[in-house]
Amino acid sequence: MLPTTKDTLFAINQIQEDFVFSERVAQVFDDMLDRSIPFYQEVIKGTARLLDTFLRQNDTVVDLGCATGTTLLQLARLLPDKGLLFKGIDNSPAMLHKARLKAEMFSKQDQVSFVVQDITDLDQADTGAFLLNYTLQFIRPLRRKDFIHRLFDNLRPGGVLILSEKKISHDPLLNRKYIDIYHQFKLERGYSELEIAKKREALENILIPFSIEENRELLLGAGFTNVETFFQWFNFVSFIAIKPG
Repeated sequence: MLPTTKDTLFAINQIQEDFVFSERVAQVFDDMLDRSIPFYQEVIKGTARLLDTFLRQNDTVVDLGCATGTTLLQLARLLPDKGLLFKGIDNSPAMLHKARLKAEMFSKQDQVSFVVQDITDLDQADTGAFLLNYTLQFIRPLRRKDFIHRLFDNLRPGGVLILSEKKISHDPLLNRKYIDIYHQFKLERGYSELEIAKKREALENILIPFSIEENRELLLGAGFTNVETFFQWFNFVSFIAIKPG
């Protein structure tokens, strides 16, 4: 197992600018995910069950914004019998360097590959499934409609999109309470008040979440016919969207 470096980026003023997926972030990213995304591993397991249900033998699964490859490597382990090919796309060379090391360590380099690319320039026709986990929220809102349409067009008939996001609520009271609950979640996982405040400030103009309703409208507007949430924890949500067969 590759050593996991503890995320202390915001503990001692190491990051002063907006959040970027740099070499420093790549070194601590796995720890950051485990401590910042509620039920992160359970969402991967749920995704595996859905892919096992809807994918065909030898389909391709493309993870957009794959970071260090954790999700794809877990799916390759959980779905050994379908002959699936897994491809990760990310625009951070530092993240993909770590992803390739992990694939080699687990002897998955023939099944799992990684490409440095801007995901909004995607051209991956006849894909069985796209994964878009905690990534759409980093794309500027005005660009999301065209991007989701591009994903729809690149899926094979019957293909699926798995979308996981942080969300907002348009109910001010519930939105505030959900944020408070998430704040407590991070405190319980060892982040300090200072670290939480600094990271929130760094992400303020970078991470722009939609509501459940806005994300559903985006997916339905692109042509997906079956759109449902399959997981929610306060202000985190996961969707499955299916392209008509």
